[in-house]
Parts: sequence; C-alpha cells; structure tokens
Amino acid sequence: MRSLEALTLDQVVDTARYPLSELASARGRAVVSRARRDLSAHGCTVLPDFVRPSLRDVLRQECSAIAPRAHHDVETVNVYNIAVDSALPADHPGRKTFERGNAFVARDRIPADSLISRLYSDTVFRHFIARCFELPELHELADPLSGLVLNVVAPGLEHPWHFDTNEFTVSMLTQQAQDGGVFEYCPNIRTARQENFDDVRDVLDGRGELLTHRLPLQPGDLQLFKGRYSLHRVSPVRGEVARHSAIFAYSERPGVIGSVERTRQLFGRVLPEHLAAEGRAVRGDRLLD
Repeated sequence: MRSLEALTLDQVVDTARYPLSELASARGRAVVSRARRDLSAHGCTVLPDFVRPSLRDVLRQECSAIAPRAHHDVETVNVYNIAVDSALPADHPGRKTFERGNAFVARDRIPADSLISRLYSDTVFRHFIARCFELPELHELADPLSGLVLNVVAPGLEHPWHFDTNEFTVSMLTQQAQDGGVFEYCPNIRTARQENFDDVRDVLDGRGELLTHRLPLQPGDLQLFKGRYSLHRVSPVRGEVARHSAIFAYSERPGVIGSVERTRQLFGRVLPEHLAAEGRAVRGDRLLD
C-alpha cells in the first residue's frame, strides 16, 4: 500500500458507494436522500464502511497510538450537563446523577496526517456532511482543542445518558470494545420547545425500553446524529479493550470556540483562545442544556 501521505480522499473513502465529489449524480443524490430521511425520521443515520475496509487496521492503529494522550476524568453528572446541585423539583430527571468516565484526546494532540484529521479538514467531506444535514455550509470549529477529538471509553467505564449541546454530531467508531460499549439513543425524545421530562425520567429509571434504539457500529462506519434532541449514551464497556471513536465537530457559523468551563471539563486545560471568546456564545433555543 502506498504511504498514507499519498492517499487521496477517493482512496480513503469508498467513493463508489459514497461519491462525495459527485453528489449531483444519481448515486450521490440517493446517498444524501437516504441520510436525510433517516435523520428526519430517527435523528440518526449510519454510512457503513465509509472508510475502505482495507484501511480499517490503519484507522485503529493510528487512534490506538494517540489514545494515551487523552485527558481522563471521572465526574458526577446529569443528563443536562448542569450542576448536579441545581435547584430542581424532587422528581426532575436532572436530579438523577451518573458517573461519567470517558476521556478525550484534544485536536492539538492528533497528528495532522492521520486519517481522521485529513477527513475532518477535507472540504469535499465537509460539503457532503452539510448536504446530509440539509445545511447550506459547515465550518471547522475555530477551537484549537475541540474541533476534532478522539473519545476513549476504558473498560469498566461508560458515557452515561446525556443530550448534546450541538444540534448535530458526526462520529466514526475506530475501535470496538471487547464487550459492551453499545451506542443507545432515544430519537427525538424532546424538541426545541418541549423538554418532555416524563419520557426522559422513564428512560433514566429503566422504563424506557420502547423509546430506546441500540445501534450496531463497526470501525470505519460514519454516523450522523442529532444529539440535541435525542437522549443517548455509550453503555458500560466490559472486557480488556477500550472503545475509541472520532468526533468531527462542525458549526453552521465560522469562528466557534468552546466555553472555558466545558473545555476545562473535557481536556483539563484551556488556551488563550477560550479565555478571549468567553461570553460570546449564542444559543438557538431555550432548552436546559
């Protein structure tokens, strides 16, 4: 196989199946249409074998090599990522707490020539993602830490039930857990106008089986997800192998930088860019988180 530096996007992505540069073709329109239908109906779509199977080991090896650079922290959290001692009614789902034990490798510690870095920064890939989400354009985050991250969930830990701050998430499993580590989600359990606390409470209390979907993922699959309105988690990882997934963070507007508090939680540090941007964030709804 030729060196990774010489690989083109067509050699990384199965472009016969996913013609990123030919979205106006019949095949391109079909791929985008299916993604849009899935996202509209279920808040989630998966593009299997997006990265060519011949590169699956390279993907795993690259991400395994940088996984030790992750910032690890175990926190007591709730599904809304707000203070666990917030003044809430006694039966509010935000009162139920979990131990979150995942870790993140920040973007500045991911090699620029890695497969996930090259995908994240590729304009053709980004345009394809925007089309799937029915957005006019997307931008890389200006945040030097959180634009592209590797999520690491070690054996014995989990990423418990939560909602995302962003309306959409783009991710790719790069290493499966030996056991457990299943992505579970409750599509559209809330809306921009309605929190639906009763349904959320049922899921947290173990009564949400009919609301919960379990998604089988393989390394190299690309997942597009509307996590702002869908409660979701990675179930406890068991065995001896950690679960790794790359998260590609984009924004509808340029210049987006994460908050100081959230950045410090995820990476254990902040940079001057975060301090300078503090207080400039604009929210698109009034949900709890």
